[in-house]
Amino acid sequence: MTPVPARVEPSLVARVVKRTPLFYSRGADAKLDRPAHVRAGSAIVRAAGNRLIVVQGDALFFAVVDPESGTVADLPLPSVDGVRQFDDTRGNKGQKLDLEASVQLRGGTIIVAFGSGSSPERERIVLVSDPPARIVHAAELYAAFRAARDFSGSELNIEGAASAGSDVLFFNRGNGAGAAVNATARVEDEGLARYLLSIGSEEPAPVPTVREIVQWELGAVDGTRLTFTDAARTMHDAAAFLACAEDSPDAMHDGVVKGVAIGRLDDRKRTCALAYILDEHGERLLDKAEGLALDEADPLRAFAVVDKDDPAAPADLLELRLESGWSR
Repeated sequence: MTPVPARVEPSLVARVVKRTPLFYSRGADAKLDRPAHVRAGSAIVRAAGNRLIVVQGDALFFAVVDPESGTVADLPLPSVDGVRQFDDTRGNKGQKLDLEASVQLRGGTIIVAFGSGSSPERERIVLVSDPPARIVHAAELYAAFRAARDFSGSELNIEGAASAGSDVLFFNRGNGAGAAVNATARVEDEGLARYLLSIGSEEPAPVPTVREIVQWELGAVDGTRLTFTDAARTMHDAAAFLACAEDSPDAMHDGVVKGVAIGRLDDRKRTCALAYILDEHGERLLDKAEGLALDEADPLRAFAVVDKDDPAAPADLLELRLESGWSR
């Protein structure tokens, strides 16, 4: 499959205008295994009242953020044997769910956070609906993603998901070893909802089909490839995305970030444009931005969340100002 090349669009300008370290309003709680701060921010999904739900790759809490005040409520997710934090210091990093993508299904009544699929432990998914949150092991779904080799490449690493009409558009991050690929694929959203809600039942629904795969070439920064880190829905059948140039050896390990881009793509029209994000000083942003949300009331405002690759450091919420050619 020949990748679709992205173009760097000079009219697309994105700047960081505000940075907020994310600390929980209720502080730390040893009984819940909750730290004082939001850890590895990895995805954002919008909630009612212009709030943002920040998903974390190594902690089983949703952080509910008011971007105007910076206050952060916590929603504990089911623990794994009483544990909700996972890192090298604790010696349990291999057990983390690595939640890296999130989307709303059925009109927002279900919030889903997806593990990256880069290991068997990361084939778990968090569902928040009615009844409350639960964790399901979706090995069959990840097997379908992995079997679609044009999508998964040499290492499956799902890092983004966005609503796309009656589908969910999934983003594979091409930062793995070997023939890793940046790719998107569509999955029918109602079929996905039925499958996820039926996991563990006596009559599980069929695994939805992974289809309409497109590979993307996003360019490079100082010799390091840009690779998808999150996505969000826009109007006009397009999707916004983040991409980082992270000098990592494979999908499991971190590396130095050389630049971050924000862009938009249309998988059916095979078009993709991007711009490099500038920090508060007008320099190239070097934070690993892994979560993206758009302000529905202001087409030139967006939010990104930073994974600092340090469990002792709070994730930052970045407010981005999109200038010039970013009309949606």
